[in-house]
Amino acid sequence: MNRTTTLNGPSVQHTSSAEDQAIPPLENGDRLTRPDFERRYEAMPHVKKAELIEGAVYMPSLVRMLQHARPHSWIIIWLGAYYVTTPGVDLGDNPSDRLDLDNEPQPDALLRIARGGSSRIGEDGFLEGPPELIVEVASSTVSIDLHDKKDVYRRNGVQEYLVWAVAQEALFWFVLREGRYDPLAPDGHGVVRSEVFPGLWLATRPLLNGDLPAVLQCVRQGTASQEHAAFVRRLAGADAGT
Repeated sequence: MNRTTTLNGPSVQHTSSAEDQAIPPLENGDRLTRPDFERRYEAMPHVKKAELIEGAVYMPSLVRMLQHARPHSWIIIWLGAYYVTTPGVDLGDNPSDRLDLDNEPQPDALLRIARGGSSRIGEDGFLEGPPELIVEVASSTVSIDLHDKKDVYRRNGVQEYLVWAVAQEALFWFVLREGRYDPLAPDGHGVVRSEVFPGLWLATRPLLNGDLPAVLQCVRQGTASQEHAAFVRRLAGADAGT
């Protein structure tokens, strides 16, 4: 759903054609097929986020700084610290994800295994299939993120799912086991450790308190572990085709 075209210079915004003007706009609650959803979304370049969940359109409200934008940035910083020290993984911020015929969510953040993982980048640049980890920052969307989206991600094989319920000051991290999502509990120090991405450690209380230095120190400890080193070697072997 490219909004602009760049031709060796500044981005040029396309003007709407008569065909685009004839396409109905997206509305909250619309029941659409995925191709119709994409066609309408493409025709609305001013809309930055819309999702198709179980065949229904969800369009979030205005993004508030404290309830969403700032927590979202902290999640990206945390995942980014892991990403830069883990060759072979891919980090995404708000990508549309073609999961199945009725679902095209736009998760706040995701981490995926770039080669040999469960998702892929299609020829048109869209993400297709379930990434290994999805993170949602939930302010006004808790009921969706912890119910409908959770069911969609579980059914499609997203191996780990983290929801930050900002208003409740709570983190919910689930891991897929035998077709169900089980809570991934913190250890005695309040640290949650990913089972899919060795070394991806999260100091839960510092994150909730906005103590980013402590969050980054925790993930640095994780990426210095033997488990992380073995994971990086395994990814390098997959990248080399061995």
